[in-house]
Amino acid sequence: MNNATVDQATIDRVIQMAWEDRTTFDAIQRQFGLNESAVIRLMRKSMKASSFKMWRSRVAGRKTKHQALRSDEVKRFKSRDQKNRDF
Repeated sequence: MNNATVDQATIDRVIQMAWEDRTTFDAIQRQFGLNESAVIRLMRKSMKASSFKMWRSRVAGRKTKHQALRSDEVKRFKSRDQKNRDF
């Protein structure tokens, strides 16, 4: 995904997914083709410095953001609140 050719709605969706605790970087990569370092670059570019630092400290070391570190109990991609939506 090249940021120069991506619409704002797509960038907003990537940012939203990056903030979600249960959405892994692997899921973002599958859907948008951005690996973890590309998501970090996008977040740094798109957010205020203080917001980026807050996000970075929040996701650093968080097991739910990395598929390989996740518990086997977490198998769903979407929230229970989204059960009426198809993804």
